[in-house]
Amino acid sequence: MKQEINYSEVWRNPIHFVAFGFGSGTIRFFPGSWGTLAAIPFYLLMVNLSIYLYLAIVVVAIFFGFWICHVTAHDIGVHDHSGIVWDEFVGFFITMIAAPKGWVWILLGFLLFRLFDIWKPWVIRWFDRHVQGGIGIMIDDILAGICSLIVMQIIILVFPSLT
Repeated sequence: MKQEINYSEVWRNPIHFVAFGFGSGTIRFFPGSWGTLAAIPFYLLMVNLSIYLYLAIVVVAIFFGFWICHVTAHDIGVHDHSGIVWDEFVGFFITMIAAPKGWVWILLGFLLFRLFDIWKPWVIRWFDRHVQGGIGIMIDDILAGICSLIVMQIIILVFPSLT
């Protein structure tokens, strides 16, 4: 199903602008990947925060995302439009919880998160298909972020010399 919307509305409505990843979701090919890339500068602003403040921001981003994704999907009339990429921001932030600093880890986090987000193992796929609204838009990326976080932490434990 083609998901045509008026992208000029995305740039005029602040809620839609954020839901579309500050405009990154308007790129018509691989918007999820562009949204994840757009999350990296925000992650870089958060990387030096304490783990508690980082986690607090992630929790706020999740609940904020439930709302902005719901409002945007309702306003444009398309549930989980591919351009709504705030969920990719949150999934990437989850992936990067307690990750070591450095571009190698950012690249690994990006690749792991995109893998789980695209692949959608059965549990993630089930939630993606059965939960609606803003929570439904966000839940698959939250779960993909958690899976990526687990794999990232296993890699850190198995290969401590990389940190």
